[in-house]
Amino acid sequence: MSKLGKKAILLPKESTVKVEGDTLLVSGPKGTHKVLFNSKMFSSKINEKNEFQISPLSKDKKTSLMWGTYRSLVNNAVLGVTKGHEKNLELNGVGFRANLKGDKLGLQLGFSHEITYSIPKGIVIKVEKQTKLNITGSDKELVTKVAADIKSLKPVEPYKAKGIKEKDQYVIRKEGKKK
Repeated sequence: MSKLGKKAILLPKESTVKVEGDTLLVSGPKGTHKVLFNSKMFSSKINEKNEFQISPLSKDKKTSLMWGTYRSLVNNAVLGVTKGHEKNLELNGVGFRANLKGDKLGLQLGFSHEITYSIPKGIVIKVEKQTKLNITGSDKELVTKVAADIKSLKPVEPYKAKGIKEKDQYVIRKEGKKK
């Protein structure tokens, strides 16, 4: 039995969940989001307290493993269409800068050239100062993917901690050479 799967998802007043075959359509003030849902393994219902609940049709090992996963996917979709998801990135290093040019993000990361990153649809990037990025969107998977793609352009190195990192990411520092 899944501890996480048993928990009900509280639906805010402004969001709705519709079951259409094998997809759940979650809509709210920040947009709509589709979640693939296996109706052969699980059933879903909305109770009188406006809570969405997923329950397995049969209790075997595979169903128990996927129960919490589907609940988390639906919960992330509900949170995304009501509040939204965000990631904050920091650029650390001499001369490291970020700037927006329409739907492209220009990054100067100590290379001889500027790196341009195309911002996908559904993602909003704000540049606070020149060394802080705020990535927001309604799809948690897409927000996390964009943040990971930007971080991979210049990973944080352990000696001087230069690179792109998340706001509260801890970097293990190494000691340099000794004479």
